[in-house]
Amino acid sequence: MRVPQRTEVMDKITFTAPETGETLSFYVLEQTVVSGREYILAVESEEEEAEAYLLRKISDVSAEEAGYAFVEDEEELASIGKVFAELMEDTDIVF
Repeated sequence: MRVPQRTEVMDKITFTAPETGETLSFYVLEQTVVSGREYILAVESEEEEAEAYLLRKISDVSAEEAGYAFVEDEEELASIGKVFAELMEDTDIVF
């Protein structure tokens, strides 16, 4: 998914992959809750156009740190992508 960047300042978050210990950094464009599940739309860079990712929160509220997983299911990706497209109507989201 490619998303042209917005001009506002974005929060930067860092993830550590549990399997490899690799650290990944993303900028959060938007977040929402759908059917009780929290999702974020994030990009790797602040460039004009950047690769975007949908992530779903997988940790519970009692967890010390939030855990997220990439949304890979095509149906979930399409339906949540539509929600973010509506939330960010001033931005073109291309799947």
